[in-house]
Amino acid sequence: MRILVSNDDGYNAEGIEALVAALKGLGELTIVAPETNCSGASNSLTLNRPLSVRQAANGYYFVNGTPSDCVHIALTGLLDFRPDLVVSGINNGANMGDDTLYSGTVAAATEGYLFGIPAIAFSLVKKGWEHLDSAARVARQVVERQIAQPLAGNTLLNVNIPAVPYEAMQGFTVTRLGKRHPSEPVVKSSTPYGDPVYWIGPVGLVSDSAADTDFGAIEQHAVSITPLRLDLTHYEQLSHLKAWAEPL
Repeated sequence: MRILVSNDDGYNAEGIEALVAALKGLGELTIVAPETNCSGASNSLTLNRPLSVRQAANGYYFVNGTPSDCVHIALTGLLDFRPDLVVSGINNGANMGDDTLYSGTVAAATEGYLFGIPAIAFSLVKKGWEHLDSAARVARQVVERQIAQPLAGNTLLNVNIPAVPYEAMQGFTVTRLGKRHPSEPVVKSSTPYGDPVYWIGPVGLVSDSAADTDFGAIEQHAVSITPLRLDLTHYEQLSHLKAWAEPL
């Protein structure tokens, strides 16, 4: 079993160190992660400059690019083997509902999924690494289950872990993505020279936290496991759009 590990918080983040430690003994681990924090990078690839890959003293490879860059480079030239599993995290904060579209943590896993490799993204829902040891324990259990009972078809799992002691967790819950209201307004400011600048505002409030959603599971202190897919086609609109398909 060969496992590729990445993240979006950077190769020296506490979360990836905890994940690597938790997965030891399950297979051969290779770590390829961003040089710096790339939270919110989504699935972006760096196409306007060359990328460098260096190796830290602990053996981790780090890339001056995005999470997707890291996994893409690993799978298309850096590694001389094809991993059996790609894991990403443990993220410093939740990646639930609509936020998964922006998540670099989910994006790193998604890049593996696009290459046909089973992939899992792990996030600890509260920033600050509280109860990271419990989250790492959960991550190992999820990977053990994937190894012992691989899911059929191409696999992409988004796992969010409550920031509570392991003993307080209410098991595993299979969920769908919840939803948020639109984000809060941008925060306006200015440079010392008087030029306007804008900070992206806080995320919006949760609008769908039903029991079967990721938000709902976390509210109950359960681990949320959401299977994801990337078919963005709006099938219900296809028949309506056919009326537009007239000769030019």
